[in-house]
Amino acid sequence: MLPEPASYDPGWTLLPSRSADPSDPPHPADPLPPSPRPDRTASTGIPGDVPRRHKIVIADDHRLLLDTLVPLIAEEFDVVGTVGNGEALIEAVATRTPDLALVDIGMPIMGGLDAGRQIRRTHPAVKLVYMTMDQSLDLATQAFAIGAAGYLLKTCAASELVLALQIIASGGTYLTEAVAGGRVPDLLAPAEVGPTSRLSPREYSVLQLAVTGAPMKEIARQLGISPRTVAFHKYRGMAALGLRRNTELVAFALRHGMLRRQN
Repeated sequence: MLPEPASYDPGWTLLPSRSADPSDPPHPADPLPPSPRPDRTASTGIPGDVPRRHKIVIADDHRLLLDTLVPLIAEEFDVVGTVGNGEALIEAVATRTPDLALVDIGMPIMGGLDAGRQIRRTHPAVKLVYMTMDQSLDLATQAFAIGAAGYLLKTCAASELVLALQIIASGGTYLTEAVAGGRVPDLLAPAEVGPTSRLSPREYSVLQLAVTGAPMKEIARQLGISPRTVAFHKYRGMAALGLRRNTELVAFALRHGMLRRQN
């Protein structure tokens, strides 16, 4: 006679099925196994540490655009400041120490390109990203000549802006195809720092207005300083550039792109 097979214990018992009784108390659902915690070690090298978000300052003199950009960019970056002119941007970069600066080119008091020159001299680690309505290839060339890391049009899609900022934050460079037209290598070629880097932000602002022929009182009104202070910065700036006459200043401004452009 064959031996009886060893009994198999599956570890659970099959209960006979029965109709649900409305009077029975509800049975709690079986608890699910806990979800594994995400391992962030691969991205930061420190177990459980959250990757640092890059800090960004946004400069644009259109309040409505700023109000639109901030919540969009804040999903991926820490927006540590918003300003409306180039001088305020220089101050924000110095005090907020951002990783990136998203900059409008045509701003009052000091434009984006002028502010960018100063920032590249004093805070070269900050990545400059320019936005403008101007599709001029010449303007894009000027931006990259001073060390810009990115250049976009204000008509770009929100997804393109965020992608560009992510690429630049990771160490890359971005130039919108709408402007590049296949000339990316030429535009990204580095250039030497120009003589305007010798000027302070205030000296540059005063000289930029002076070349338009604006009188001292009008320059003082626009910059919110006294006419005497305007004169001080004008002559100090001209001395730094080796200029003695207003005609020399105008010629210098034409050669080195100091004349303001509107975007």
